[in-house]
Amino acid sequence: MSASAAGTRPAPRPGALAGAVAAEWTKLWSVRSTWWTMLSAVLLTAATAGQLAIYADNANTNDDPADDRGIVTLGSLVIDSLELTQYAVLALGLLAITAEFGTGTLRTTLRCTPSRGRVLLAKAAVTAAVAFGLGLLLGAVGALVAAPVLGEWGAAPAGGTLRDVVASAAYLALVSVLALGLGAVLRSAVLTVIVLLAVLMIVPLSLQEPGITVLTRIADAFPGVAGGHFLAGDAAPYPPVVGLLLLAGWAAAALAAGRAALRRRDA
Repeated sequence: MSASAAGTRPAPRPGALAGAVAAEWTKLWSVRSTWWTMLSAVLLTAATAGQLAIYADNANTNDDPADDRGIVTLGSLVIDSLELTQYAVLALGLLAITAEFGTGTLRTTLRCTPSRGRVLLAKAAVTAAVAFGLGLLLGAVGALVAAPVLGEWGAAPAGGTLRDVVASAAYLALVSVLALGLGAVLRSAVLTVIVLLAVLMIVPLSLQEPGITVLTRIADAFPGVAGGHFLAGDAAPYPPVVGLLLLAGWAAAALAAGRAALRRRDA
């Protein structure tokens, strides 16, 4: 935390969640990694959305009408770009706790707020809020980049586009909290990234690849797949709201595991 930033805000009241949230908010914006992470996410979104728009535009130039893939909505393109850019946003969540383990500043945090649960809850609230706001920004950036590239092959229905952008922001907020909880358990940024890659992508894809129904149903319960069904608005294998609840359940479970690990091993 920078001295100037700390000097402009009141000190958190011991035992108060609002004070802990204020302290975490100050810390998050006082480190360069937050700004670099957000800048990386914006640049990745712009590049990915532009690339996907070029692909869609090329696919629609086929002279054979039977091969015409039709009009692409900006909202669906924004969602597709999350497959890569989500990993930049996840850094917000995992660095919020692993950076403090690495520097030892978590001991100071716990002296100011002795309740381990309150510390993690405050970090989760700040991380989710920032990731949600960043998700809205990324949705706007993706749509602004993709729209002129798609041209006549793009569509932007107001209601559908707004729904897709808000859903993308909600997805990023929940997976960021998932990253925070795993970071509290594993204490290492590198190890947390590896586990996130496995849980969000590698394991579900491995289960889906053989095309065996029971393995596919198991994959549907993983957070990345559940979030994908929520974002796509699928009706099967379960409604979108179930996908959202599954993802939220994973985030809550990771946070609970992080609290238990922090209470057992301390800082």
